[in-house]
Amino acid sequence: MSDYSVLQLQEAPERWGGQWTEQKLDTFTKYVEAYLTILGKHDYWKTIYFDGFAGSGTRKDKVQTVLYEQLELTPYEEHIYKGAAERVVCLDKSFDYYYFVDKQQSLEKLKNKLELLPKAEGKKMLFKEGDCNIQLRKLADSMLTRKDLAALVFLDPFGMDIEWKSIASLQKTRTDIWILLPTGIVNRLLDRAGKIQHIDRLVSFFGLSEEAIRAEFYKKTGQIGLFGEDSPSKKIEDAIHHAADLYIRQLKSIWTYVTKIPLILRNSRNSPIFYFIFASNNKTAKKIAGQIIKNV
Repeated sequence: MSDYSVLQLQEAPERWGGQWTEQKLDTFTKYVEAYLTILGKHDYWKTIYFDGFAGSGTRKDKVQTVLYEQLELTPYEEHIYKGAAERVVCLDKSFDYYYFVDKQQSLEKLKNKLELLPKAEGKKMLFKEGDCNIQLRKLADSMLTRKDLAALVFLDPFGMDIEWKSIASLQKTRTDIWILLPTGIVNRLLDRAGKIQHIDRLVSFFGLSEEAIRAEFYKKTGQIGLFGEDSPSKKIEDAIHHAADLYIRQLKSIWTYVTKIPLILRNSRNSPIFYFIFASNNKTAKKIAGQIIKNV
Protein backbone atom coordinates (compact mmCIF):
# COMPACT_ATOMS: atom_id res chain seq x y z
CA MET A 1 0.00 0.00 0.00
CA SER A 2 1.18 3.54 -0.72
CA ASP A 3 2.33 5.84 2.06
CA TYR A 4 -0.52 8.33 1.70
CA SER A 5 -1.90 9.53 4.99
CA VAL A 6 -5.33 8.48 6.18
CA LEU A 7 -7.69 10.59 8.21
CA GLN A 8 -9.71 8.34 10.47
CA LEU A 9 -12.95 9.57 11.96
CA GLN A 10 -13.50 7.65 15.15
CA GLU A 11 -16.63 8.26 17.18
CA ALA A 12 -17.87 6.26 20.12
CA PRO A 13 -20.21 3.53 18.79
CA GLU A 14 -23.32 5.10 20.29
CA ARG A 15 -22.54 8.39 18.51
CA TRP A 16 -21.52 6.87 15.20
CA GLY A 17 -24.76 7.72 13.39
CA GLY A 18 -25.22 11.14 14.96
CA GLN A 19 -22.49 13.77 15.02
CA TRP A 20 -20.42 11.59 12.70
CA THR A 21 -23.17 11.72 10.07
CA GLU A 22 -23.21 15.49 10.20
CA GLN A 23 -19.43 15.59 9.78
CA LYS A 24 -19.61 13.58 6.58
CA LEU A 25 -22.43 15.64 5.10
CA ASP A 26 -20.82 18.88 6.25
CA THR A 27 -17.63 17.91 4.44
CA PHE A 28 -19.44 17.45 1.16
CA THR A 29 -21.67 20.51 1.58
CA LYS A 30 -18.68 22.76 2.26
CA TYR A 31 -17.09 21.59 -0.94
CA VAL A 32 -20.29 22.23 -2.90
CA GLU A 33 -20.41 25.78 -1.57
CA ALA A 34 -16.79 26.40 -2.59
CA TYR A 35 -17.41 24.81 -5.99
CA LEU A 36 -20.41 27.03 -6.74
CA THR A 37 -18.60 30.13 -5.54
CA ILE A 38 -15.68 29.54 -7.89
CA LEU A 39 -17.70 28.40 -10.92
CA GLY A 40 -20.18 31.22 -10.37
CA LYS A 41 -17.46 33.71 -11.28
CA HIS A 42 -17.32 32.31 -14.80
CA ASP A 43 -20.41 32.82 -16.97
CA TYR A 44 -19.11 30.34 -19.53
CA TRP A 45 -19.78 27.25 -17.42
CA LYS A 46 -23.19 25.58 -17.15
CA THR A 47 -23.04 23.63 -13.90
CA ILE A 48 -24.56 20.22 -13.22
CA TYR A 49 -25.08 18.43 -9.92
CA PHE A 50 -25.32 14.67 -10.47
CA ASP A 51 -26.41 12.45 -7.57
CA GLY A 52 -26.31 8.83 -8.66
CA PHE A 53 -28.05 7.32 -5.62
CA ALA A 54 -30.18 10.21 -4.49
CA GLY A 55 -33.07 8.40 -2.80
CA SER A 56 -33.32 6.69 0.55
CA GLY A 57 -31.63 3.58 -0.76
CA THR A 58 -32.63 -0.08 -0.57
CA ARG A 59 -30.82 -3.40 -0.89
CA LYS A 60 -32.49 -5.99 -3.09
CA ASP A 61 -29.35 -7.76 -4.24
CA LYS A 62 -29.12 -11.01 -2.25
CA VAL A 63 -25.33 -11.15 -2.34
CA GLN A 64 -24.95 -7.58 -1.12
CA THR A 65 -27.61 -8.11 1.55
CA VAL A 66 -25.62 -11.02 3.01
CA LEU A 67 -22.41 -8.99 2.86
CA TYR A 68 -23.99 -6.09 4.70
CA GLU A 69 -25.26 -8.40 7.42
CA GLN A 70 -21.66 -9.54 7.87
CA LEU A 71 -20.55 -5.92 8.19
CA GLU A 72 -22.96 -5.62 11.14
CA LEU A 73 -24.53 -2.34 10.13
CA THR A 74 -27.62 -1.29 12.04
CA PRO A 75 -30.67 -0.18 10.01
CA TYR A 76 -29.95 3.39 11.09
CA GLU A 77 -26.34 3.17 10.00
CA GLU A 78 -27.41 2.01 6.54
CA HIS A 79 -29.08 5.35 5.96
CA ILE A 80 -26.38 7.67 7.23
CA TYR A 81 -24.92 8.03 3.75
CA LYS A 82 -28.07 9.73 2.44
CA GLY A 83 -29.24 13.30 2.79
CA ALA A 84 -26.95 15.21 0.43
CA ALA A 85 -29.71 16.02 -2.07
CA GLU A 86 -31.74 18.11 0.34
CA ARG A 87 -28.68 19.99 1.56
CA VAL A 88 -27.49 20.82 -1.94
CA VAL A 89 -30.89 22.05 -3.09
CA CYS A 90 -31.21 24.26 0.00
CA LEU A 91 -27.97 26.14 -0.63
CA ASP A 92 -28.26 29.81 -1.59
CA LYS A 93 -26.03 29.34 -4.63
CA SER A 94 -27.43 27.09 -7.33
CA PHE A 95 -26.42 24.71 -10.07
CA ASP A 96 -27.90 25.24 -13.51
CA TYR A 97 -29.17 21.66 -13.51
CA TYR A 98 -29.76 19.01 -10.84
CA TYR A 99 -29.83 15.35 -11.84
CA PHE A 100 -31.14 12.89 -9.26
CA VAL A 101 -30.89 9.20 -10.15
CA ASP A 102 -32.30 6.19 -8.31
CA LYS A 103 -34.83 3.38 -8.46
CA GLN A 104 -38.46 4.39 -8.93
CA GLN A 105 -39.84 4.18 -5.38
CA SER A 106 -36.91 5.97 -3.76
CA LEU A 107 -36.89 8.60 -6.49
CA GLU A 108 -40.60 9.37 -6.12
CA LYS A 109 -40.19 9.91 -2.38
CA LEU A 110 -37.22 12.19 -2.97
CA LYS A 111 -39.05 14.19 -5.63
CA ASN A 112 -42.03 14.77 -3.35
CA LYS A 113 -39.71 15.83 -0.55
CA LEU A 114 -37.54 18.21 -2.57
CA GLU A 115 -40.41 19.90 -4.37
CA LEU A 116 -41.80 21.03 -1.02
CA LEU A 117 -38.62 22.88 -0.12
CA PRO A 118 -38.94 26.68 -0.46
CA LYS A 119 -35.44 26.95 -1.92
CA ALA A 120 -36.24 24.39 -4.61
CA GLU A 121 -38.51 26.85 -6.38
CA GLY A 122 -37.20 27.78 -9.80
CA LYS A 123 -34.41 25.21 -9.77
CA LYS A 124 -34.13 22.84 -12.72
CA MET A 125 -34.37 19.44 -11.06
CA LEU A 126 -34.45 16.35 -13.24
CA PHE A 127 -35.32 12.96 -11.75
CA LYS A 128 -33.97 10.01 -13.71
CA GLU A 129 -35.23 6.53 -12.88
CA GLY A 130 -32.93 3.59 -13.48
CA ASP A 131 -29.33 2.42 -13.42
CA CYS A 132 -26.77 5.00 -12.35
CA ASN A 133 -24.20 3.49 -14.72
CA ILE A 134 -26.36 4.25 -17.74
CA GLN A 135 -27.03 7.80 -16.58
CA LEU A 136 -23.34 8.41 -15.89
CA ARG A 137 -22.43 7.40 -19.42
CA LYS A 138 -25.17 9.64 -20.80
CA LEU A 139 -23.78 12.51 -18.74
CA ALA A 140 -20.30 11.84 -20.13
CA ASP A 141 -21.60 11.82 -23.71
CA SER A 142 -23.31 15.17 -23.18
CA MET A 143 -20.23 16.71 -21.61
CA LEU A 144 -17.95 15.52 -24.40
CA THR A 145 -20.33 17.10 -26.90
CA ARG A 146 -20.84 20.36 -25.01
CA LYS A 147 -17.59 21.76 -23.68
CA ASP A 148 -19.38 24.39 -21.57
CA LEU A 149 -20.72 21.81 -19.11
CA ALA A 150 -19.09 21.35 -15.69
CA ALA A 151 -20.38 18.62 -13.38
CA LEU A 152 -20.03 17.76 -9.72
CA VAL A 153 -20.76 14.05 -9.35
CA PHE A 154 -21.72 12.52 -6.00
CA LEU A 155 -21.85 8.72 -5.74
CA ASP A 156 -22.70 6.98 -2.47
CA PRO A 157 -24.06 3.53 -3.35
CA PHE A 158 -24.90 0.87 -0.77
CA GLY A 159 -22.68 -1.61 -2.54
CA MET A 160 -20.56 -2.27 -5.62
CA ASP A 161 -23.12 -0.90 -8.05
CA ILE A 162 -20.74 1.38 -9.93
CA GLU A 163 -18.96 -0.18 -12.89
CA TRP A 164 -15.47 1.07 -13.61
CA LYS A 165 -16.28 1.65 -17.28
CA SER A 166 -18.92 4.16 -16.16
CA ILE A 167 -16.35 6.04 -14.08
CA ALA A 168 -13.84 5.90 -16.94
CA SER A 169 -16.41 7.40 -19.34
CA LEU A 170 -15.95 10.72 -17.51
CA GLN A 171 -12.36 11.02 -18.71
CA LYS A 172 -11.64 14.30 -20.54
CA THR A 173 -14.74 15.96 -19.08
CA ARG A 174 -14.88 18.93 -16.72
CA THR A 175 -15.95 16.74 -13.79
CA ASP A 176 -15.25 16.73 -10.06
CA ILE A 177 -16.30 13.57 -8.25
CA TRP A 178 -16.88 12.44 -4.67
CA ILE A 179 -17.31 8.69 -4.37
CA LEU A 180 -18.01 6.48 -1.37
CA LEU A 181 -15.88 3.37 -1.81
CA PRO A 182 -17.35 0.19 -0.21
CA THR A 183 -14.05 -1.27 0.96
CA GLY A 184 -15.77 -3.40 3.59
CA ILE A 185 -17.75 -5.27 0.95
CA VAL A 186 -14.70 -5.62 -1.29
CA ASN A 187 -12.85 -7.21 1.63
CA ARG A 188 -15.70 -9.66 2.25
CA LEU A 189 -15.61 -10.80 -1.36
CA LEU A 190 -11.91 -11.61 -1.09
CA ASP A 191 -11.82 -15.10 0.39
CA ARG A 192 -8.75 -15.76 2.53
CA ALA A 193 -7.85 -18.87 0.55
CA GLY A 194 -8.35 -17.16 -2.81
CA LYS A 195 -11.61 -18.93 -3.69
CA ILE A 196 -13.45 -15.81 -4.88
CA GLN A 197 -17.09 -16.65 -5.58
CA HIS A 198 -18.03 -13.35 -7.20
CA ILE A 199 -14.90 -12.37 -9.10
CA ASP A 200 -17.07 -10.84 -11.84
CA ARG A 201 -18.16 -8.13 -9.41
CA LEU A 202 -14.58 -7.24 -8.57
CA VAL A 203 -13.56 -7.23 -12.23
CA SER A 204 -16.41 -4.86 -13.11
CA PHE A 205 -15.81 -2.65 -10.07
CA PHE A 206 -12.05 -2.16 -10.42
CA GLY A 207 -11.85 -2.40 -14.20
CA LEU A 208 -9.09 -4.98 -13.90
CA SER A 209 -8.71 -8.60 -14.99
CA GLU A 210 -9.10 -11.47 -12.54
CA GLU A 211 -5.36 -12.10 -12.81
CA ALA A 212 -4.56 -8.48 -11.92
CA ILE A 213 -6.95 -8.50 -8.96
CA ARG A 214 -5.47 -11.71 -7.58
CA ALA A 215 -1.98 -10.27 -7.96
CA GLU A 216 -3.05 -7.24 -5.89
CA PHE A 217 -4.69 -9.10 -3.03
CA TYR A 218 -2.99 -12.51 -2.86
CA LYS A 219 0.60 -13.65 -2.40
CA LYS A 220 2.13 -17.08 -2.82
CA THR A 221 2.98 -18.72 0.50
CA GLY A 222 6.14 -20.31 -0.91
CA GLN A 223 5.04 -23.73 0.34
CA ILE A 224 4.80 -26.65 -2.05
CA GLY A 225 1.68 -28.80 -1.86
CA LEU A 226 1.72 -32.42 -0.68
CA PHE A 227 1.66 -33.68 -4.26
CA GLY A 228 4.00 -31.05 -5.69
CA GLU A 229 1.27 -28.68 -6.80
CA ASP A 230 1.81 -24.93 -7.00
CA SER A 231 2.22 -22.89 -3.85
CA PRO A 232 -1.18 -21.91 -2.41
CA SER A 233 -2.16 -18.23 -2.22
CA LYS A 234 -2.76 -16.23 0.92
CA LYS A 235 -4.76 -13.03 1.22
CA ILE A 236 -2.65 -9.98 2.03
CA GLU A 237 -2.92 -8.19 5.35
CA ASP A 238 -4.95 -4.98 5.51
CA ALA A 239 -6.89 -5.73 2.32
CA ILE A 240 -9.42 -3.00 3.14
CA HIS A 241 -6.85 -0.21 2.96
CA HIS A 242 -5.21 -1.81 -0.06
CA ALA A 243 -8.57 -1.85 -1.86
CA ALA A 244 -8.82 1.90 -1.32
CA ASP A 245 -5.26 2.40 -2.52
CA LEU A 246 -5.94 0.36 -5.65
CA TYR A 247 -9.08 2.32 -6.47
CA ILE A 248 -7.24 5.59 -5.94
CA ARG A 249 -4.61 4.42 -8.42
CA GLN A 250 -7.38 3.68 -10.90
CA LEU A 251 -8.92 7.11 -10.35
CA LYS A 252 -5.56 8.71 -11.10
CA SER A 253 -5.72 7.17 -14.58
CA ILE A 254 -8.83 9.29 -15.22
CA TRP A 255 -8.29 12.42 -13.12
CA THR A 256 -5.06 14.30 -12.55
CA TYR A 257 -5.70 15.04 -8.88
CA VAL A 258 -7.05 12.62 -6.26
CA THR A 259 -7.18 13.32 -2.53
CA LYS A 260 -4.23 11.85 -0.65
CA ILE A 261 -6.25 11.89 2.57
CA PRO A 262 -9.55 10.05 2.10
CA LEU A 263 -12.19 10.06 4.78
CA ILE A 264 -12.62 6.66 6.48
CA LEU A 265 -16.13 5.76 7.62
CA ARG A 266 -16.52 3.08 10.27
CA ASN A 267 -19.33 0.89 11.55
CA SER A 268 -20.40 0.64 15.19
CA ARG A 269 -17.58 -1.85 15.86
CA ASN A 270 -15.05 0.69 14.60
CA SER A 271 -14.25 -1.36 11.49
CA PRO A 272 -13.50 0.68 8.34
CA ILE A 273 -16.17 -0.03 5.74
CA PHE A 274 -16.11 2.98 3.40
CA TYR A 275 -13.60 5.50 2.05
CA PHE A 276 -14.88 8.90 0.89
CA ILE A 277 -12.63 9.95 -2.00
CA PHE A 278 -12.42 13.06 -4.18
CA ALA A 279 -10.99 13.41 -7.70
CA SER A 280 -10.67 16.29 -10.16
CA ASN A 281 -8.57 17.65 -12.99
CA ASN A 282 -8.30 20.94 -11.15
CA LYS A 283 -5.43 21.39 -8.70
CA THR A 284 -7.25 24.08 -6.71
CA ALA A 285 -10.29 21.82 -6.35
CA LYS A 286 -8.15 19.07 -4.86
CA LYS A 287 -6.54 21.54 -2.46
CA ILE A 288 -9.95 22.78 -1.28
CA ALA A 289 -11.26 19.23 -0.80
CA GLY A 290 -8.14 18.26 1.12
CA GLN A 291 -8.39 21.26 3.42
CA ILE A 292 -12.05 20.56 4.15
CA ILE A 293 -11.33 16.93 5.03
CA LYS A 294 -8.36 17.94 7.17
CA ASN A 295 -10.49 20.34 9.19
CA VAL A 296 -13.26 17.84 9.93
